[in-house]
Amino acid sequence: MTKRIITLCGLPGSGKSSTAKGVAEKLAYKHFSSGDLFRAMAAERGITVEEINERAELEKEIDFAVDERLRQMANEDDLVIDSRMAFHWMPESFKVFLKIDPHVAAERIFAHMQKNGRISQNGSSVEEVYNDTIRRTASEIKRYTALYSVDYTDESNFDLVVDTAKHSLDEVVQMIIEEYKKKF
Repeated sequence: MTKRIITLCGLPGSGKSSTAKGVAEKLAYKHFSSGDLFRAMAAERGITVEEINERAELEKEIDFAVDERLRQMANEDDLVIDSRMAFHWMPESFKVFLKIDPHVAAERIFAHMQKNGRISQNGSSVEEVYNDTIRRTASEIKRYTALYSVDYTDESNFDLVVDTAKHSLDEVVQMIIEEYKKKF
């Protein structure tokens, strides 16, 4: 590992953005969220995240636009990125995978949507969010496997794997920082 970049990947609802923001803040690093970029792209089109994922299966330029932004960032340092594919584009980064049971993830996403809203994502029940999340994950796996022969859910791609259902956000942030400092 030669770059001071931490890439966080994980399943929907695993806490990638919150964790990345926490790690970046503690290390005084910059933060970038490709999920925020993807949600903004969906909002610009007037569609949901699930719908843009489905469109991206046919319109490869959607993923290419996000991936190009990530590749441009590979030369930076002092950066924390939450993204499905940043680990692939930045092999010299410290690569973290956040895993979570999909049912727990759906409960988290639904609660967040009820409390804060969520750009371009809908769901009237935990079950609906669960089903949308399962479809979204399947769509992403299909797309990234077809585009790059990469399964972002393969935990062997990562330096550290953390189950975020078993730890608080502060604990997850601390675990990542401790392991990162050992490697760097």
